Amino acid sequence: MSAARSPLAGFDAGALGRAARWRWPEFAFWALPVAAYFVFPDDLALLSQIAITALFALSLDLILGYAGIVSLGHAAFFGLGAYASGLLARAGWGDPLLGLAAAALLAAALGWATSFLVLRGADLTRLMVTLGVAIMLHEIANKATGLTGGVDGLQGIEYTPLLGRYAFDLVGRTAYVYSVAVLFVLFWIARRIVHSPFGLALHGIRQNVGRMPALGTPVNARLVAAYTLGAAYAGVAGALLTQTTQFVSIDVLGFNRSAELLLMLVLGGSGSLYGALLGAIVFMIGRQQLSDLNPQYWQFWLGLLLIFVVLFARGGIVGALRALAHRLGRDAA
Repeated sequence: MSAARSPLAGFDAGALGRAARWRWPEFAFWALPVAAYFVFPDDLALLSQIAITALFALSLDLILGYAGIVSLGHAAFFGLGAYASGLLARAGWGDPLLGLAAAALLAAALGWATSFLVLRGADLTRLMVTLGVAIMLHEIANKATGLTGGVDGLQGIEYTPLLGRYAFDLVGRTAYVYSVAVLFVLFWIARRIVHSPFGLALHGIRQNVGRMPALGTPVNARLVAAYTLGAAYAGVAGALLTQTTQFVSIDVLGFNRSAELLLMLVLGGSGSLYGALLGAIVFMIGRQQLSDLNPQYWQFWLGLLLIFVVLFARGGIVGALRALAHRLGRDAA
């Protein structure tokens, strides 16, 4: 009997290296946050929230877009990270980087512990399990008022200056630079992961889960690792929200936060790291602008935009951009 084939058998390893190379549109994309710091100095608080939301969307994209695990309770990890960082600061451990590490570890532990339940069923079962975990955590936070503040939120949070030098000011300069820096570092790590053999295995599992065991891929182990990684990323995003606002609302565990995250992925295009970022950016800016123009009916226009994207932009914003680039290249040829 022949040995089981490697999941990378017959695959050119150099193709992964070529795919991982940075291209000029990516450099242009990451130049935008730098320009925004100088162009929109009065909107740094909003820009910080966009960066944090983009990281949160990126965490779900690792789970849904690459591993194919549907989740309606991803806010559980986000909220756990937010509360972990806030409670640690209230206990006297106010170093921001320590708060990020603690949030990542706790969220990853919860993700690992619940992954075995999530992976037992199909998509509908996964939806119910992830939603149930988030609802339970929300109710725990609501009842444990002595620890979390309940509906009044966790208050009295103070952090020491970042790296011992940069305090979180009212204008939001430190918070913005800090949020964008963390987003970029974690994006770079995620980019390396999805262009590695591990990411290739996830792609194969999402495309044809029944065939991957025959190729020697431990499917459940790969899915557990992806789910745990996505949970850790969400925990870091929650910790960033706490550190930049110095407050934790019980809404961080709410269903609306998970639902909005799915909308961002649909808008930007799941299965693409830049799709998660673009979806979060467009969603946050669109919500801000539409709510200012029409406070009562802004959700109607946002829903109309999502319907338009689903009908006419297959694959979201990233899919539309790729189709446009392909068409332009074909016309030029």
